[in-house]
Amino acid sequence: MLKWLWLSMLVILADQFSKQAALLFLVPFEPLALLPYFNFSLTFNEGAAFSFLSDAGGWQRWFLSALAIGISVFILAWLGKLDAREKLLACGLALILGGAIGNVIDRILYGKVTDFIDWYYHSSHTCLPFFYRLGDATCHWPTFNLADSAIFLGVALILSHTVFGKQPT
Repeated sequence: MLKWLWLSMLVILADQFSKQAALLFLVPFEPLALLPYFNFSLTFNEGAAFSFLSDAGGWQRWFLSALAIGISVFILAWLGKLDAREKLLACGLALILGGAIGNVIDRILYGKVTDFIDWYYHSSHTCLPFFYRLGDATCHWPTFNLADSAIFLGVALILSHTVFGKQPT
């Protein structure tokens, strides 16, 4: 099922193009309002998801890069062994592969991942879990990018395949 690598390449290209556009057109940490509850806001993450390990001193750059490369090799091998009927699983794995490589490119070249997609909501009360308060009245999901979105969608497809798409034995 290596024919799904076109999807991984599409994710990598879209991710890298969008990050370069964000770097070119956005000012770091100054939100650009697009729609209610949606901004573009250029930020950088030296860690993993939710800024995990972002202040670890620099070793995390190489550890997270090696981890992503190792997972990518594992996914490539898994894709190569899939049955042609396992399209949902193959699509999910290809999305995760593209997202992982998109972020590892940033991590290796720049030491940090470029993020720019900012979802938020207004609240005068406590924010929901995983959201953080910015200013007095808004709760923001951690800023992310297209690679992160592809990884999330890929995981959702794999879970869907696991729950609903079992092949007959």
